[in-house]
Amino acid sequence: MYSTDQSLANRPELARLYRTMLDMRHFEEACLEGVPTREIHGELHTGIGQEGIAAGLAPWLRREDALVSTHRNHLHGLAKGVDRTALMAEVFEKEIGLCRGRGGHMHPFDPQTNFSATGIVGSSLPVAVGYAYAFKMEGNGAIAVAVAGDGASQTGAFHESFNIAAAWKLPLLLLVENNGYGISVRFSDVSATRTVAERAAGYGAWGRTVDGVDVEAVAEAAAEAVEYVRSGNGPALLEATCARFQGHYEGDHDTYRSREERKSMRAERDPIARAGARLLDQGATEAELEAWRIASKDETQAILDRVRAAPMPDASEAMDGLFAEWPA
Repeated sequence: MYSTDQSLANRPELARLYRTMLDMRHFEEACLEGVPTREIHGELHTGIGQEGIAAGLAPWLRREDALVSTHRNHLHGLAKGVDRTALMAEVFEKEIGLCRGRGGHMHPFDPQTNFSATGIVGSSLPVAVGYAYAFKMEGNGAIAVAVAGDGASQTGAFHESFNIAAAWKLPLLLLVENNGYGISVRFSDVSATRTVAERAAGYGAWGRTVDGVDVEAVAEAAAEAVEYVRSGNGPALLEATCARFQGHYEGDHDTYRSREERKSMRAERDPIARAGARLLDQGATEAELEAWRIASKDETQAILDRVRAAPMPDASEAMDGLFAEWPA
């Protein structure tokens, strides 16, 4: 069951979660359009196939909470309530983007929703710990969420940050998206533990592994984790297993996974397809699901059109904001 302090009226319903995942999938697919046209530069990392995790977390976040993400950050920004047009514009490096195109797809920052991201593996944790420490000092009831991949769970920053969060009982939720690969390296080949979540016990913290393809299961586990952290018990580690449908980045040849593996994950590990099948079992019709898909696709296309029509940053301002002016 969901957390006991969540009223029935506030529980996320499957249809709402499904439509959130549709918006997330279409957002990522729109971003993909900017790669072959070279409207987007550098390594674009998408979360296609991982939508169930961000969508399941979203209902339990408050605007004042902080979320610090990774190089694969778009879905988390949407979960935190970042404006879709401003986020997509930042990915496309446009002047109307969150950071006026200066952060790009790997380093977006939105102070209005306390959302940020870093492309350095494992570095979301120390930043989130800083937020969590401030929130505890202020006693404002907010929590910090650090998102990390399974690759980041092998870094020193991961352990050092979680240790101090546990020692000081900071309001930190560590969300690990375990898609089974750290770029091309299998998690099972480099981890001494079968899961990441079981490591939480070593720090006296809450830990749980959930099937990230099941958006309802994620929502249930996220509600429990958020309640635990928000109640002052210290940090929690929620690990959600999932499948990354695309390569590590766009342009990755993805030869470390067999064609059969890639085919089966799309057929069996798609959170949107699984939720759609469950909705049909509950009485929804194919016509309703198709109408939702079309509406989401059309809305996202309209956002993409606005972003493409927006101006690029003025090259003469490229050095602005890089250095602080020393007071006279």
